Order: sequence, then structure tokens, then C-alpha cells
Amino acid sequence: MSTSTDNALDNCRSVYELSQRFFFEAAHTLNRTIETEGSLRIHGHTYEAEVTVAGQPDPTSGMLIDLGYLRSEIARVKEMLDHRFLDEVQGLGSATIENLCAFIRAQMADSVPGLCAVMIERRASGDRCVLRWTR
Repeated sequence: MSTSTDNALDNCRSVYELSQRFFFEAAHTLNRTIETEGSLRIHGHTYEAEVTVAGQPDPTSGMLIDLGYLRSEIARVKEMLDHRFLDEVQGLGSATIENLCAFIRAQMADSVPGLCAVMIERRASGDRCVLRWTR
């Protein structure tokens, strides 16, 4: 016997999202027109990053992506950023949180199926940027 709730669920298109967070410490400078004194000097932040994968779980494994694989890809990208001077990271450009989102996306897009969002946050200063896209 089917209920109206079951019928409503049958008509919905469901998408799973799976996220993994990681942290890195890094220093940089930033050339800007406001608050320039501190920004032009080398300074550092604790960054919190989150990558999100979306799609349907594999019917055999039941997983959207194996978290072990996702963690290994995160470790590869984290190695490029953690305890680094971001001004010297090839392909990053100006070390803004927007560019960090784009950089992580570029580094993981080919190796992480279903990657759909990257978030960078600096909690101490209240800054957060999310880059989302659809396929």
C-alpha cells in the first residue's frame, strides 16, 4: 500500500552530496587598496577548506565516492598549500579565498568525479567563499 508521502518521494529527483573538510596553514601578501599596511606584509591564516561531490551512489558499493580515495586527493592538494608561501604557488595567482577555491577545483576536477563545490573559510576573520557549479 502506497501513501501520499511515498508518491511525493517517488516524484522527486534526489541527489546526494558528500563533503570532506580539511585545514591548512599558509602565509601570503595581498596588494589591495584598503587595509594595505597589514596586507602588504607577509601574514598567515588558518584556512578551512571543504570539497563537495554530488551524484548518485554506485549501486554495487553504495558509495558516491570512496572516502579513502577522496582523502588521498585532498592530501595531494593540501601538500601544495599547507605551510607554504601562497604567493609562490604555481597557478594560484593572487592568494585570495576566491582564487584558492578556483585553484582547488582545478587541481581536483579531473580526478574527483562529481566534484561540484569548493569552500574556503578563515574563521578567525569571518571570511568565507563558496564556489559551486553544475555539470
